[in-house]
Amino acid sequence: MTEAAELQTLTDEECTELLSARTVGRLGVMVERYPLILPVNYTLDRGVVVIRSRPGTKLTNASHANVTFQVDDFDTVTRTGWSVLVRGQAEELTDRHSEEVRERTETSGLQPWVADADLRWVRIIPHGVTGRRIVVPPGAEQDWAYGIGAYM
Repeated sequence: MTEAAELQTLTDEECTELLSARTVGRLGVMVERYPLILPVNYTLDRGVVVIRSRPGTKLTNASHANVTFQVDDFDTVTRTGWSVLVRGQAEELTDRHSEEVRERTETSGLQPWVADADLRWVRIIPHGVTGRRIVVPPGAEQDWAYGIGAYM
């Protein structure tokens, strides 16, 4: 009998560790009543997701709005992987932020992939962070083309 993969809930610490280990994620914003999912590079500052963006769709629709941010990693061969979802409010970094927050953000090392003289800093203040992991129990036979059973 083949054991099925299991869906596990990640702890807060595991979510933070996985968010810290990546540099590209997806920002979810609402644009004209439709969810728009955009790839962004990012860094993490004390649990706050930090991105840089030029003025446009992302910045206009994310500023002071509820957004989602998601990062994941999947292995299609083993059918395993994980996903972390951050729900929060996006805010553009401005002079109203403390000097410490501005300095930490601006010295985070985040480098945009596309150069632009008018890049803005955006911080996503989390209201909730959740994560899931798909795992295969040790020794379980996989029931797909790459599993040993496919060749018997």
